[in-house]
Amino acid sequence: MALDIAAIAQTAEDDAFKAMIFDSLPYYDNDLEQHPILKEKVEKELAREAKQPQGLHPHVPPSPKLFANNPLLEAELARVESRQPLPPLDTLRYQLPAPTSTPASEEEWRAALNNARVQLEHQRLRHSNLALLQQYGPNAWRIHNYLVEGTAKNLEKALEDLQNMTTELNRDRKNFQTQIGAQLTSLETRWTELISSILQIEIANAALETEIDRLDKTEAELAAGM
Repeated sequence: MALDIAAIAQTAEDDAFKAMIFDSLPYYDNDLEQHPILKEKVEKELAREAKQPQGLHPHVPPSPKLFANNPLLEAELARVESRQPLPPLDTLRYQLPAPTSTPASEEEWRAALNNARVQLEHQRLRHSNLALLQQYGPNAWRIHNYLVEGTAKNLEKALEDLQNMTTELNRDRKNFQTQIGAQLTSLETRWTELISSILQIEIANAALETEIDRLDKTEAELAAGM
């Protein structure tokens, strides 16, 4: 069933291709080079009719909404898009300020002690992260670089294949248009020869009609004289 559908689709595509009318052969037409005034007129017309597109092409999908499930990243993206400066860092959280009042209250000493505990825990986590990075970081980076290199090679291969396909397509288009152009030139030459032959025949017919009229008049004059 799938083969039948594919065959029908291919047949429809071939029929559409056969019904297509090519009114431009850019690899063959050289009217603009032969007649510079035509090129100037075309450039003026293009400049006059050139309009900026009002939107994206209908086939282009809409842009996805980034970070829809992460309000923090969404807010940061909005800040970057609006070119707002980065909020300054809160350096107070990295300090160990003592209570400012003398004598300090129990709440002030409790807040200072909690801050010190937070700083101590932060330093402990930094030490743990540095130890983990020292132990596993080099191999992780090697694996990451290996994956990145593999992705880069795949992309380069895909780009090379696409460029080769583009080159082959342009080569086929050029060969096709050159072949069609040669046929058009041959047909145009044949058409010119036929028009010339028709004109010569019409001139010869006109001359024969003139000669027949002259002979008829001569015959009539001779008959009248007899």
